[in-house]
Amino acid sequence: MTSAITNLRAIDHVQIAIPVGGEAQARPFYGDLLGLTEVPKPADLAKRGGCWFEGAVKVHLGVEQDFRANVKAHVAFEVDDAAGLAARASAAGFRTQFDDDLDGFERVYLYDPFGNRLEFLTSLLPLREKVSAKPTDEASKAPSAGETPHPTRSAGHLLPQGEKEDTK
Repeated sequence: MTSAITNLRAIDHVQIAIPVGGEAQARPFYGDLLGLTEVPKPADLAKRGGCWFEGAVKVHLGVEQDFRANVKAHVAFEVDDAAGLAARASAAGFRTQFDDDLDGFERVYLYDPFGNRLEFLTSLLPLREKVSAKPTDEASKAPSAGETPHPTRSAGHLLPQGEKEDTK
């Protein structure tokens, strides 16, 4: 028996729950503060409520009848200036919480108007520490016919902590 393997390529969007009727309350946070643009939902999905925002990432806000804020489970976004975002959030009246427990990152949690926790990270490492100084000869070769390069193992991309680049 052969098992099929699905290669995950990317995350298309994240969905965050909001209470019924919370769309107007969500717009200042997701639109104004985070700089995402609200986009129309397809007509059949719009009947369910909620709203969608897009920018460098897609965030879908979905209505839950028995809404409970996510205070532990959360989405983490990379941003250019976590401290600056936190200052703007605080000035706008949103709850913020700094966390310095992750080495190499400035990290802050922001809470949306409904109490959902979202994480925002800014790397504190210089670029030269994040990428290999010089790719290996094998890694810089073009893939052979029928071979698909792994996007996170291309020269200049980050690898998960503890993972070594596969140069075979």
